[in-house]
Amino acid sequence: MAAHNLLLLAAELLLYFSVLALLFRLRKRLGIGLFVTALGTVHFLEGYLAALVYVGTPGGFVVSPGSSVLFAGKLVMLLLLYVKEDATAVRQPIYGLLAGNLVVLALVLLLRLHGPTAATGRAPDIGFLGEMGWLMAWGSVLLYLDCLALVLVYEKLGRALGRHLTIRIWLASAVVLTFDQLAFFAGLVLLFGAGPEVLLGGWIGKMVSGLCFALLAGLYLRFAERDGDTHVPGAPLADVFGALTYRERYHALVESSGRDALTGALNRNRLEQDGRHVVDLALTAGQNVTVAVVDVDRFKSINDRFGHALGDEALRRIADAIRGAIRPGDYLFRYGGDEFLVCAIGLSPEEGSTQAERLRAATCSVAVPGMQDGLSSTVGIATGPADGSDYRALFALADARLLSGKTISRFRAWSGDPANTDGPDPGIRNNLMSA
Repeated sequence: MAAHNLLLLAAELLLYFSVLALLFRLRKRLGIGLFVTALGTVHFLEGYLAALVYVGTPGGFVVSPGSSVLFAGKLVMLLLLYVKEDATAVRQPIYGLLAGNLVVLALVLLLRLHGPTAATGRAPDIGFLGEMGWLMAWGSVLLYLDCLALVLVYEKLGRALGRHLTIRIWLASAVVLTFDQLAFFAGLVLLFGAGPEVLLGGWIGKMVSGLCFALLAGLYLRFAERDGDTHVPGAPLADVFGALTYRERYHALVESSGRDALTGALNRNRLEQDGRHVVDLALTAGQNVTVAVVDVDRFKSINDRFGHALGDEALRRIADAIRGAIRPGDYLFRYGGDEFLVCAIGLSPEEGSTQAERLRAATCSVAVPGMQDGLSSTVGIATGPADGSDYRALFALADARLLSGKTISRFRAWSGDPANTDGPDPGIRNNLMSA
C-alpha cells in the first residue's frame, strides 16, 4: 500500500505540474488569468488535505498530498511566474491568495453564527469549520511570508549560481518549504494535536516534491520557453522587495502627490511643507544655500497673443530646461503661474551666481513651436548664510532682487542690489548678460 501511495503521489505531482505549466505556457494567448485562477482554485483543496488527509509511504513516513504535492507545487509555479515575468506580475497572485484566505476566515466566523439543520440528512461539522478557519488564517500569514522569502532567496542565490536555474529553484524552495513545515506544523499541533511523525514525514515529502518540481520547472524553462527571455541575474534585493510589497507604488504616490500637474515641478505645498525645512536645516548645519527665483518675462503677453494652450506648452518646456540646468540634488518648485524657485545646497555665492545665469540662459534657449519670439527670464538669487540665516530671509531677498531687477533691466540674473546702476553686481561679473 505504501508503494501504491507513492505512485499516486507521483501521478498527482505530474498532473498538477502539467496542467498549470500548460496554462502558464498559454498566458500570452489566453491571458495570465487562467493560470492564476487555477492556482487559486486548487489552493483551497490544498488546505483541507493538509489538515486531514495523510497517507503512508515507503519507510514508514506519513505525508499529505495537500502539503507535500499541492503546496510545494504552488510555490514553484509562483517562482516560475517570477522567473519568466517579474516581481510586479508574481505579487498579484500572492496578494490574491492572501485576500482569498482572509475572506474565507471572515466567512467562517459568520457561518458559525448560523443554526444549520441536517436538510440533506447529514449534520454539518461547525466545530471543524471553525478550526479550518483558524488554520486558514495561520496559513495566510505563512503563505505571504513564504512567497516573499521564495523570491528573495532565489535572487540571493543568483549571485552565486547565475544561470543554474534548476538548482536555484530547488534550493530556494527547499529553504522556504523547511520554514513553512516548521511553522505550519505548530498550527496543526495547536488545532488538531498532530504528532511528530507529521513533522518529519511532511518535511521529507516537501523536500522530495520540491526537487521534482524544480527538475520539471528546469526542463520547462529549457524546452518550452526558449522563445522568450528568462530573468537570470540576481536583482538588488531592496528593489525586488519593494516591488513585491508595492512600496514603489507608495513612493510614486507620495512623489506625484506633491508635484505640479502641468510642469512636473514640486508644487507650492511641497515648498511650504518640505522646502523651507530643507533650507533651514542646511543653514543650521553650516552649509551654503542658494535660493533662486526665476520669472518668465512678459509671460502674460504670451497667453494673450498665442492662447493658453501654447502658454502651457511654454511652461512645460521652461520647467524641462530648468531641470536640465540644475544639479540632480537641487530642488525645483513651481512657485506661481510663471515663477519657479530653485533651492541649491552647497554652492558658494559665486557658484550660486553662476547657476543663476545658467537658469536664465536655459530659459532663453527654449523654443516653442508656433511662437515666433524667443523666451527670456529674470532671475533673483540670494545665498545664505551671507544673505540670510533662514529660508524666509533668503526668499525675501531673492524676490526683492528679482522685482527690482525687472524695473531696471529684464533678461538678467541679479545677485546684488539692482539699485546700484553703476555697473553689474561684482558677484555676477561676466555672467550677467542680456538675452
